[in-house]
Amino acid sequence: MSQKLLRETSSQTAGPYVHIGCTPNFAEMSGVYDEDLGAKMKTGPIKGEEITITGQVFDGTGMAIRDAMIEIWQADADGGFALTESNFTGWGRCPTDMETGQFQFDTVKPGQVPYMDGRLQAPHITVWIVARGINLGLHTRLYFDDEAKANAADPILTKIEHRNRVPTLIAKKQSSGSYLFDIHLQGEHETIFFDM
Repeated sequence: MSQKLLRETSSQTAGPYVHIGCTPNFAEMSGVYDEDLGAKMKTGPIKGEEITITGQVFDGTGMAIRDAMIEIWQADADGGFALTESNFTGWGRCPTDMETGQFQFDTVKPGQVPYMDGRLQAPHITVWIVARGINLGLHTRLYFDDEAKANAADPILTKIEHRNRVPTLIAKKQSSGSYLFDIHLQGEHETIFFDM
């Protein structure tokens, strides 16, 4: 009796239905949640510098992707995670605007956290991107351009062999409390993505 082999199931992309499952209010499907999970990271007064991060996700041709979704995870201002700051979730989720492709997070500038060997990492935010055409979510990091000394000693940033690509991980300060962080999926300015 011969054994029948099954073919591998084809991979699926994250869209176009990712918004229905993850941000139903944004997708105009009310009644699932009062507000989309991750829409607010601050639930009351918090310690530290309150900041806004905005940006866009660009495809290989330089066009803004208008149906992506971004999630971020981060430490609080003291470098603590989840529940050390009672009014701060440490996690946010934002779909890109359907017209402009822009995303925005109102959060707090994170403190330094230790690396596996005890060295302090530069203040950073972990970023996850999903969109139609992406089979697996992409992981990257956001660092801050006004943290040059900490960035220069960061255990992750210092491991990057192609130093000319480090700026793809750096958010640029626009004004007091406002940072710009664009994500490029392909092309000349392709963001560094991490294998997680």
